[in-house]
This record gives sequence, C-alpha cells and structure tokens, in this order.
Amino acid sequence: MLTRATLTRVVGAALEEDAPWGDLTSATLLPADATATADLVAREPGVFSGGEVFAAAFTLTDPDVTVDLHVGDGDAFAAGDVLATVTGAARSLLTAERVALNFTQRMSGIATLTAAYVAAVDGTGARIADTRKTTPGLRAFERHAVACGGGRNHRFSLSDAVMAKDNHLAVLQRTGLDLATALREAVSRLPHTTHVVVEVDRLDQLPAVLDGGAHTVLLDNFTPDDLRAGVALVDGRATVEASGGVSLDTVAEIARTGVDVISVGALTHSARALDLGLDLRID
Repeated sequence: MLTRATLTRVVGAALEEDAPWGDLTSATLLPADATATADLVAREPGVFSGGEVFAAAFTLTDPDVTVDLHVGDGDAFAAGDVLATVTGAARSLLTAERVALNFTQRMSGIATLTAAYVAAVDGTGARIADTRKTTPGLRAFERHAVACGGGRNHRFSLSDAVMAKDNHLAVLQRTGLDLATALREAVSRLPHTTHVVVEVDRLDQLPAVLDGGAHTVLLDNFTPDDLRAGVALVDGRATVEASGGVSLDTVAEIARTGVDVISVGALTHSARALDLGLDLRID
C-alpha cells in the first residue's frame, strides 16, 4: 500500500541520493529569488500513475512549492496533455525535477502496460495480477501503478500468505510425507485467515495439492490445453492461477482457458518508462 510514511521515506531517500549536499548547479547559477512554473507534459499517450509521488518530490524539496495535478491516478491521457503544473522557486523546481520525473515516468509506464494486459483479457473473467518481481525498495510504488492500470496485486511480501513453489515442495517431500499429508499438516498450523497458494508444473500434482487444502493452485508454464485440463480437474475447488510465458501476444489465449488469475512479472520488471517531460516557464 502506498502510505504517506512510505511515500515520504522513499522519495526522501531518492532526493538525498540525487542531491546529497544540495543542487550545486542551481545554487551557483540561479538567483535565490527567481521563480518559475513548469508543466508536466505527456510526449506519448498512456495511463497516469504517481501523482502523489510527483508532488512529494517537489514539496519535500521545498514546502513552498505548489503542485496542481490535472489528471488523477488511473486516468488515460493523450500526447501533448498537460498532466500537472508546478510553481515555486526555480532552484527548487530544478532540484526536484529528475526525481519527480523518474518516479512518474516509471509508474505511468507500469500503469500503461498493465492497462494493455487488462484490455487484452476483457470479457474473459480472468484477472491480471502482478508478482514480487519488483524493484527493491520500490514495491509499494510499482504495485500502486499496477492497480492504476486496472490490475490486481498479488501478496505484497513473504509475510502475507503461504505460497509453496517447486523448491518448497522439494524440501517438504524430503520429510518422507506424501504431498497431501505434508500440506495438510502445514495448513493446520496456520491461522484460519491465511491464504495458501501452491504452485504445480504438472497436472498429476493437482489431486494431492487439492487434498492438501490449497486455496489457490498456480499452474506454472502450462500449455493452453493443459491449462484447460487443469481448470477442469480443479472444478471450482480452488482459485486457478496461471503464470509463466505470459506476454501481450499470449495472455488472451491463456485467459480463454478459464483460469481465474493470470500473474505477470513483466508488469513490473519489464515496463518501459513513459516519455513525460517537465517544460519550464520563467515567471
């Protein structure tokens, strides 16, 4: 979740990284009393995300800067649209410019890519979800951007849910228990509110996983035919999630197999930063 505390901490760290001892260029060349106005302008169409983050970059640099957002997170925009206007000391605007743009370009790129995936599965009933393949330290920002694009968030961290993948199952089965019994014993130790996801890479694993009490079965790198077979085997006893090999070219076919969720790592690890610019006007 993109909380105020997270926003302040992460944006503050980025500002400190970019200007640890101040902005030498602006402080040297620009008069202290010079003021300016800058417009955040879209160079290409997309879906906006990161308005609060954009504003925080300026206001944490200088509380006297004013930021007017002309679009909201999740809004679509066209090339040439003015997305926000910033007014204040010219030194402050130029000090915060790169951090503000880096975040907003990145987040809007994720939102735009997510919206394309969501549009591709429209009408199928499948939900598009992100993964933990996020930039370290920026997960809250990138997950927020996915939501702005109409996607859903997977578990936020390792602490949020049980998600047993192939390596977990390999270790678990070394205990000598069969998979269903091992899962049931693990589930019995959990609070009743904890969601359990189990990843499988073969259809013959499904009966044991379902008997073990999984709430969601994740079918990893299955062909469309095997996904359809997996959905039929589960038969409503658990949520069915597909992952692996998902792209804009394949996601619609995957969605038509009847899966409930499609998790896509590319939403966050491969999104291109959107081309947004800050056009400065001297007051």
